[in-house]
Amino acid sequence: MPLGLPHVGAIATFVASLGLALPVHADIALTPHTAGYKVKISVLGGELRTRLEATADGYLAESSIEATGMSRIIAHGAIRESSEFSATPQGLRPNRFLSDDTLTSDKEKVDFVFDWDAGLVSGTINGSEFSAGMDGIVHDRVSLQYGLMYDLANGVERANYSLQDAEKFKPLSISNIGVKEVRVPYGRFEAIGIQHQSAGSSRVTTLWVVPELGYLPVIIEQHRKGKLGLRAVLTDYAPIADSAGILTSSQ
Repeated sequence: MPLGLPHVGAIATFVASLGLALPVHADIALTPHTAGYKVKISVLGGELRTRLEATADGYLAESSIEATGMSRIIAHGAIRESSEFSATPQGLRPNRFLSDDTLTSDKEKVDFVFDWDAGLVSGTINGSEFSAGMDGIVHDRVSLQYGLMYDLANGVERANYSLQDAEKFKPLSISNIGVKEVRVPYGRFEAIGIQHQSAGSSRVTTLWVVPELGYLPVIIEQHRKGKLGLRAVLTDYAPIADSAGILTSSQ
């Protein structure tokens, strides 16, 4: 939520030292899959489910997060998001993003279209019209994670990514904090620790990503002012057969 949760747009990134962006010469595709995470946000428990499908024009990624157990007494609803994106010589580019948040106090609904010929992202936020210019590749909350996974799998290193987070444009800086062994319900892995932070924000997101799962994060943590507010751990993962999917205008 992400990339970051509670809007789950999660980020996977680099094996080598971070440096300048390199051209993408992609020959490794993303693996369609489903994944599940056990999530703890403050004192609340929840579950994050993600799904990536191949489509005729690229990929369709979907995510949802809901409260579980006793947390459902005080936390109702869900955050459901989806993104259509395509592979280009410069990396993955989003084409359509949908978000419907009935879980948090924001109660936010977003519908964006990315027009790369016009250099414009436009659509609605809670029914109000929105548009903003784009300079280079700009991601939504869902496509960001897969764009970074795609770059990493193809040996591309970037020190910065751009995120259109509803009405807010966020340049993200990335840092590699090393490798360590981690254990999650799905298994034990040698994971690469990646931190990302937007300019002026006190929130730092750390993702522990693993090469054997296509650089999928197996642990996601968020700290604000040094205090852990969110932790998600991978509980299940399964590749799925390629399939053609169509993103609809509502969820």
